[in-house]
Amino acid sequence: MGADATPTRPRTASRVAAVQALFQGEQAQDNLESVIDQFVRHRLGAPPGNGGAQRAYEGAYEEGRIPDAQVPLFARIVRTATAQQDAIDLRLAHALPPDWPLPRLDPVLRALLRAGAAELLMLNGPPAKVVINEYIDVAHGFFTGEEPRMANGVLNRIARELRAPEFPAEPAGAG
Repeated sequence: MGADATPTRPRTASRVAAVQALFQGEQAQDNLESVIDQFVRHRLGAPPGNGGAQRAYEGAYEEGRIPDAQVPLFARIVRTATAQQDAIDLRLAHALPPDWPLPRLDPVLRALLRAGAAELLMLNGPPAKVVINEYIDVAHGFFTGEEPRMANGVLNRIARELRAPEFPAEPAGAG
């Protein structure tokens, strides 16, 4: 599984890798630490053999590698999403439209929403709007339909619950 878009920003690349790892873990029912280890050894960083030369990156994404990902951020997202999965899934279930229960979602979209919600739960993480925008970008790499829009709405709703102070109240009469 891979994203169509090629991230060049390390934090975005870390988020793409986290979505892929969460997807893989759910599909294969793999142990979290095993999935993280597999990604660190085989999918993250420049391909071996070119001494880090620029050409090491050519074709890396097509081969399933994510050369620019930051391992600490990747691992933190995956661990938080897994450790807090019950709480995250409850929040997602409440934020999703009633006719789209969590099990009905595409498994990649489910992994993306879990990763985004995990970052929103991180007390010392980036601002909520940054997290939402990053995951919309990631969603555009995986989907061409309405999924990025759905991800925006769901993550926005969760962010407003978890990080209300970051969202100023709308003036009276607005809307």
